[in-house]
Amino acid sequence: MEFERKTKEDRPVLAICYDFDKTLTPDDMQAQGYIQSVGYDVNEFWARTNELGVKNDMDPNLAYMYMMIREAEGNLVFNRKALNEYGSKVKLFPGASEWFDRMRCYGEEKGVIVEHYIISSGLKEMIEGTSLARNGAFDKIYASSFLYNDRGVAVWPAQAVNYTNKTQFLFRISKGVLDVNDSGVNDHFDMDEIRVPFRNMVYIGDSDTDIPCMKLVNSYGGHSIGVYDCESKDMTKVKKMIRDDRIKYYAPADYRDGSELDQILKAIIDRTVTNEVLEDIYYGCVKGTR
Repeated sequence: MEFERKTKEDRPVLAICYDFDKTLTPDDMQAQGYIQSVGYDVNEFWARTNELGVKNDMDPNLAYMYMMIREAEGNLVFNRKALNEYGSKVKLFPGASEWFDRMRCYGEEKGVIVEHYIISSGLKEMIEGTSLARNGAFDKIYASSFLYNDRGVAVWPAQAVNYTNKTQFLFRISKGVLDVNDSGVNDHFDMDEIRVPFRNMVYIGDSDTDIPCMKLVNSYGGHSIGVYDCESKDMTKVKKMIRDDRIKYYAPADYRDGSELDQILKAIIDRTVTNEVLEDIYYGCVKGTR
């Protein structure tokens, strides 16, 4: 089977990778319509999901996906359309609607290709239903998803993305091997042939579940950013992450032009321009082509 792959560009590529829940939206996506529609209090639903996972030595994401299928039975038709509709109601942090195009445009002005990727334990079908996805904000969405039967009803997990296996998608993005079934992600690439070196990656997240990705990006010279709710201003998690050397920066989840986050990303884009000039000189020296 042939898979479409992205190859190295004639300009540097900066890949900005995002968690979704509490990073681009203030709450878990399931808690913004679905949980209420099956008659649960939000805290009760998550408590029962956690109990199911613990009792059965079960991955927490598989547990919540099972709960969603089970509790939908008799309450609603649990299909892709329904999940897309729940996603369309997800609230976004300020400025998120304009953020993605603005970063692409800023990068274009500087000679940098800016790409946006979602790496989330939430549901791909819900994310696809958001106004962001419908307007083409994301180059690729990596998230948990369902398998559907011949009537279009969700019956089984197709993908379950947890905090540790999130890191595989960073390698896919780095090498341009984006399809989840493409084993070419394990192929060897010379460093100067890597499409998106880790130094040109940004990971934006909000909590412990993002730490493996944050640490991986940091360890290879990339940039990890912790965000916190710009209304509650609760900085507990990001302060701990920076003390524990998990992130390089933190800022409110305010995606408006001129915000702290906006300034940090523009500075990273600016730095990418200069840094890649030096990297090109370095690889030229190594290969003796200068």
